Amino acid sequence: MDLTIETIISVCLGVGLSASVGFRVFLPLFALSLASYFDVWQLNESWQWIGSTAALITLGVATIIEVFAYFIPYIDNLLDTMAVPLAALAGTAIMLSTVADLSPVITWSLAIIAGGGTAVAVAGTSSTARLASTATTGGLGNPIVSMVETGVSIIMSIVSIFLPIFGGILVIIILLIILKLYKKFKSTSV
Repeated sequence: MDLTIETIISVCLGVGLSASVGFRVFLPLFALSLASYFDVWQLNESWQWIGSTAALITLGVATIIEVFAYFIPYIDNLLDTMAVPLAALAGTAIMLSTVADLSPVITWSLAIIAGGGTAVAVAGTSSTARLASTATTGGLGNPIVSMVETGVSIIMSIVSIFLPIFGGILVIIILLIILKLYKKFKSTSV
């Protein structure tokens, strides 16, 4: 495989999983752990621990707890206050672990901007949607928001791992939808 194609694919994988982190922090990390454990993806040498049995079990348990906790109204809002900074860290870490054969300056720049930035953009929008649901439904609509977010995180993780370029395209679509919603919200609040 050509080095440039491999690099593009690894960047698309990182961006796709980083966007997924914006919906659920641990689920994409667990998906990456599964992919590494079953040799679907080779991670950077310093990140191969993600594919270990211990990491797989730990991330699996964390994923289950996180997914179910988001179905509890008001607890989900509390989790959102922690999710945005955690998403930035997890998005950056995912990008660092997946990007192949680039200089450290480019790798870290991509990890912080594309990985962490994408995760934060999605997490911030997700958090705002849940807050709006809490305000308008008293929290009764929050499990629906949580179900959609979990579903999108699962789909984005699977697509990013098996079809990384398509995952990168989906991220662009998600970011355009976020931008459109932001503009719509901003124009109605003025």
